[in-house]
Amino acid sequence: MFVKICGITNREDALAAVDAGARALGFIFYDKSPRGVTAAQVEEFAGGIPKEVWRVGVFVNEAPAKIEEIGMRVGLDVAQLHGAETPERHPRGMRVWKAFRVTQGAIPCPDYPAEAILLDGPATGKTFDWTLAAGFPGKLIVAGGLDENNVREAVERAQPWAIDVSSGIEAAPGRKDHARMKRFIEAALKK
Repeated sequence: MFVKICGITNREDALAAVDAGARALGFIFYDKSPRGVTAAQVEEFAGGIPKEVWRVGVFVNEAPAKIEEIGMRVGLDVAQLHGAETPERHPRGMRVWKAFRVTQGAIPCPDYPAEAILLDGPATGKTFDWTLAAGFPGKLIVAGGLDENNVREAVERAQPWAIDVSSGIEAAPGRKDHARMKRFIEAALKK
């Protein structure tokens, strides 16, 4: 199990996340997000991220060619798709993680063709019933409403491949609280 810190917008937060033990960093290439970044912004600090830490680009209904272009430009390891994308609209030559919101008390699309499935809460910053995800048949990433106080419970109930957090450890939108981020990672990885 590993931790992805998402919504990284600056060098300081990226390096603090790596120092705290994050194995993946997420960059939101969606201009309607308060955590949105451009390829040019990420290029300014991406070179300082260790190669073993995955760079994940988060996209919402973006054209595959645009995802591929950004991926090449900033060295993305994974495209995380959060819109109404279908397998035909996946970028070529990139690993894909597909996000779904858990609503109606059921897990959507467990057989979707992606390296991993990210299950998010029914709305931004909201959790879902993690026990629904227990026994998920593939690589599962749990997100949505997580913070340093509830992440251990999410890990124990869902038994995910990875945990993803963004707003739950922020001082302000797009700015991480480094102490909370460290506590979150410690709690998530606690044996």
